[in-house]
Amino acid sequence: MKAFAALFAALDGTSSTAAKTAALAEYFRTAPEADRVWTIALLSGRRPRRAASSTELRLWAAEAAGVADWLFEESYAVVGDLAETIALILPPPATAAPPPALSLAMSGLIALTGQPAEARRAAILSAWATLPSTERFLYTKLLTGGFRMGVSQGLMTRALAQATGRPEAEIAHALMGDWEPARTSFAALVERAAEGPDSRPYPFALASALEGGPDGLGAPSDWCAEWKWDGIRGQLVARPGAFALWSRGEELITDRFPEFAPLADFLPAGTVIDGEVLAWDTTTGQPQPFAALQRRIGRKTVPKVLLHEAPARLLAYDLLEAGGQDLRALPLATRRARLEALLAGLPADLPLATSPLLAFSDWAALTAARVTARDHRAEGLMLKRAGSAYVGGRKRGDWWKWKLDPFSVDAVMVYAQAGHGRRANLYTDFTFAVRDGDALVPFAKAYSGLSDAEFAEITAWVQRHTLERFGPVRRVPPELVFEIAFEGIQESPRHKSGIALRFPRMVRWRRDKPAVEIDTIETLRALLAAAGGRLPPAPPEDI
Repeated sequence: MKAFAALFAALDGTSSTAAKTAALAEYFRTAPEADRVWTIALLSGRRPRRAASSTELRLWAAEAAGVADWLFEESYAVVGDLAETIALILPPPATAAPPPALSLAMSGLIALTGQPAEARRAAILSAWATLPSTERFLYTKLLTGGFRMGVSQGLMTRALAQATGRPEAEIAHALMGDWEPARTSFAALVERAAEGPDSRPYPFALASALEGGPDGLGAPSDWCAEWKWDGIRGQLVARPGAFALWSRGEELITDRFPEFAPLADFLPAGTVIDGEVLAWDTTTGQPQPFAALQRRIGRKTVPKVLLHEAPARLLAYDLLEAGGQDLRALPLATRRARLEALLAGLPADLPLATSPLLAFSDWAALTAARVTARDHRAEGLMLKRAGSAYVGGRKRGDWWKWKLDPFSVDAVMVYAQAGHGRRANLYTDFTFAVRDGDALVPFAKAYSGLSDAEFAEITAWVQRHTLERFGPVRRVPPELVFEIAFEGIQESPRHKSGIALRFPRMVRWRRDKPAVEIDTIETLRALLAAAGGRLPPAPPEDI
């Protein structure tokens, strides 16, 4: 792990993109081949299953360090990162043995999965006792599954292109799809000479957020507009001998949507479609709320009742490949015309349709249409330049997402907890409540949206006003009011309020508003009804 640790130090020590790219490129040229493959896997999110829980690691580290559990927990609360706490609290290595290669360390971690607790404990304690400080920290990060190096997929792709001399687009496509680092060589990974059917998707093109409206985008006639659907982004791949549905996170999700299987019989070989997977309401001909689709996401097998209540449909908005030909360099308008022609020839009862384009003569008309997005079960609008190519990643300027303003309510903070990492010494994680008559009902947690200065001020207030302590959580007087924004709302029997929010965050600290003026549970219920967030009962698990 010595070369990997040096790479981590180089990346962690700079904010320069050019310096990070140069360090990665040098590593991909000189590091052991198996280590290069594992590094690519880790940087692209392919992490093995956790070999030990956080609780086990805390207990074993406290034992190895000879400290009481409470002292370890107090140290963790100050440091804010479990791997860093363990690396700091453990005694120096007992031996000066050179650290193993990254590939060997990863093989060892994989071998621990499923082993009895005592076997895992012995192996992990042995590794901690021999690894130098930086390698020990990285090893523990890999154990926890929370490994990050501040490197985007695009930056890694650029570095690989520099190291290998291959075009970035080819490298990006080679890294897509399903591959196992333990069974893939560096050369095979970069080349990806497929053995058997190729079901890989293309790198997804992403949109940037449009702030302030579209007036600065030029002539409206140069743009296409469609609804921004609230579903799962997916690429449907139909090639000779291969049929697959991939999520934007490069997860193969074909088996979770069995209603798409008939498409394999109708789509011409060599077809790749980009679109949005939605739970569909066959009665209204509109998408169901995202919460309905969410009930299917975590399941590997979908019960018949759920297939009936939340049938999936793919609304397609781009054609990336036709007849085995890569169409991504063609203008969007051309790709869209070919997509519509392809889908027009398919049976109408298939769960596949084009995402409709919106007609508009000027930006004012489009602005008026955006206001009605929630009536169509959409989050807002997508704006795409008609002449744009399909470029993987976030190419600013050609694709924009113009989302509706979020829902928001005013709520009071009732609990506070310290953050992690660089915010370990600040209270940043808060629980909020609304009024229900004379009572307060907690309904959401949020930890983002404020400045560091505001978090520091709130931290000082929490320290002065703590009423009770529950481990790391502090109960405080219901006095500080915040505006909480969120993207969606749904019914949830698991929460005391009966409501769950999607992506809650703090918009501002309402210093101007007393706690008696916060919103009520009835406000949230009215938003729930307006958003159509009420769901049918969950199906029995044994159906």
